[in-house]
Amino acid sequence: MKTLKLGGGVEIRSVFTDLFETLTEHHAKTLFDDAQYFFRPREYYSNEETKKLGILKQNLGQPLRLNLGAFHQDDLIGWSWGIQESAEVFYMVNSAVLPAYRRKGIYSELISTMVKEVSGQGFQLIYSKHVATNNAVLIPKLKAGFTISAFELSDQYGVLVHLRWYANPLRRKMMDFRAGGIGADGEIKEILNRHSLPRG
Repeated sequence: MKTLKLGGGVEIRSVFTDLFETLTEHHAKTLFDDAQYFFRPREYYSNEETKKLGILKQNLGQPLRLNLGAFHQDDLIGWSWGIQESAEVFYMVNSAVLPAYRRKGIYSELISTMVKEVSGQGFQLIYSKHVATNNAVLIPKLKAGFTISAFELSDQYGVLVHLRWYANPLRRKMMDFRAGGIGADGEIKEILNRHSLPRG
């Protein structure tokens, strides 16, 4: 992808995975580990469990991964990364903006860039999971067109909200209908009637 210039010396760039992990490691520990008391189960797996996980991972092949970094004069100030789960589904794994750069629209630009790049590759569904009280992330995601699809009680993070973004306009419309945001118009009624099982 091309570098996206946001003004004020801030840019969003695609970053190779090895460099991305080096750049984000320190910040991620500072931003996430202390504040949320996350449980990292892999730290407690036996050597045998870890070995088997490595073999299983090799079976998956090489899924597409996208790493976006937000930089101010070459200093990392935010990021978003995700990975392909299937031919249709892309999982936005983690995003963050350093405290001094929040409320400047950087996170919203990271979301927008990620959605544009991923949907441009042909993915039909983008989803993410967030701590239920993390309004600083949930609100921009909802404004960007993501919808709440589920809640999860996780041993790692506690209560999580699942958000979904659909590339196909009809799927987005059907999700709005399923969530009670809109009523069944003629198009939705026709689709549901077409796929309903015969009675009797």
